[in-house]
Amino acid sequence: MKGLLKNLPDDSSVLVTGCAGFIGFHLAKRLLEEHISVIGLDNVNDYYDINLKLSRLAILEEYDEFKFYKITLEDSHKVNKIFRDNHIEYVINLAAQAGVRYSLENPRAYIDSNIVGFLNILETCKEYDVRHLIYASSSSVYGGNKKIPFSTSHNVDHPVSLYAATKKANELMAHTYSHLYNLPTTGLRFFTVYGPWGRPDMAMFLFTDAIIKNRPIKVFNYGKMVRDFTYIDDIVEGIYRIIPYIPQGNDRGDSVSDCNESYAPYKIYNIGNNSPVELEYFISVLESKLGIKAKKDYLPMQPGDVPKTYADIEDIKKDIDFTPSTTIEEGISHFVDWYKNYYKL
Repeated sequence: MKGLLKNLPDDSSVLVTGCAGFIGFHLAKRLLEEHISVIGLDNVNDYYDINLKLSRLAILEEYDEFKFYKITLEDSHKVNKIFRDNHIEYVINLAAQAGVRYSLENPRAYIDSNIVGFLNILETCKEYDVRHLIYASSSSVYGGNKKIPFSTSHNVDHPVSLYAATKKANELMAHTYSHLYNLPTTGLRFFTVYGPWGRPDMAMFLFTDAIIKNRPIKVFNYGKMVRDFTYIDDIVEGIYRIIPYIPQGNDRGDSVSDCNESYAPYKIYNIGNNSPVELEYFISVLESKLGIKAKKDYLPMQPGDVPKTYADIEDIKKDIDFTPSTTIEEGISHFVDWYKNYYKL
């Protein structure tokens, strides 16, 4: 049984790039649990702890229907060979150089991975007639926007980090290929994803690690940051439901009436919890779960950060009947349980 993808030919696969990463790992695992063949790509770089990535891969490699390639998306010849050697019907591109603050230190990494790598994915999807390309965008694209909640109908021409700019560029590149080659593409703007197996450079992991080790946590914007924290299982459920929901393009003959769709087979969605939480409350829930009071180092806003994120999810609710359901209390509890088990505390 292949669930929502029950019409997928038996010899075909879903390609998941960034499969050793946080979201890619969880999505690949969900697909494999549905007995869907998964081709996983990842370069397993050292942006954060490689052992965490290898541990994720070890779980995926327990499934017979998983095939892994260690490559970088910038290598167009290797990417093309993988498409040539496998029958790939759907592509979910989650590989990227992540992190807002790191983009201030190493901007070239973002151009290589997020622009050149994504171009290679677009080119191979075009060449091999992929049914649907789904790719990771980010809430960061809203940048300097002040209107809350952030809607996909809002203009996003004012990014405040290079990371955000590359994600906006991905959306523009995808639309070009949808227009020129009739390639169905869907971009997903993720809002502060957290949960078990999460990235060590994200607040959930950083705070938990520091509190347990009795180190102060860095609380930016003096604790007044607000984030639409979205639990990983909700993100994966949203992606899973969107895979067979292939954009057709509107029938109005224009692309300017709404920023999130087009006459071309192109669509943009927010995936967020639709329930923003102030950082101070987030920390208090974590303290309660750990049973330890945090030492806090209050700091100003950092370059590239935004004070508040809040997802308008009306489009995704309407189109695929999906609403995230995990509360921040539940999600933090699941993460802490995983952290203690993984690090054998």
